Amino acid sequence: MGFLSFAGRVLFAAAFLLPAYQEFSEFGVDGGPAAKALELKFNSVVANISTHTGLVVPHIELKHVIGAMIALKGLGGLLFILSSSLGGYLLLLHLAFITPVVHDFYNYDIESAEFVQLFTKFAQNCALVGALLFFLAMKNSIPKRQSNRKKAPKPKTN
Repeated sequence: MGFLSFAGRVLFAAAFLLPAYQEFSEFGVDGGPAAKALELKFNSVVANISTHTGLVVPHIELKHVIGAMIALKGLGGLLFILSSSLGGYLLLLHLAFITPVVHDFYNYDIESAEFVQLFTKFAQNCALVGALLFFLAMKNSIPKRQSNRKKAPKPKTN
């Protein structure tokens, strides 16, 4: 059972580690292709927040956002493989930020092809969130071993 759990964590974390490695290798000076792809969507979300809430969102360099997302995916994925709850929380934080920004199906007409693709990806990320929540719930529900408690010696039978 231990090996299957480890193999499952490795396969799950690969969905985060491989894109993090690719984005890191393409990062460059300006954040790479990830920053270019995210720029319009990120600016749209910032404008929506400012319009609907009246809050002024401070200017954030997109390369810093991409760098933070790479760090969350990379560190979270590695810690998740090691069965750390912190890794699960880091991956949850990444998904909580990136899912509504990148997969913005709500900005498209329901009949368009983009809507279907983005909604499918949004639903897949929601499934990943559910899997992480399940992992964290199971991790926290299993009682820790109490190593300082000594077991009572077994009675000798003749």
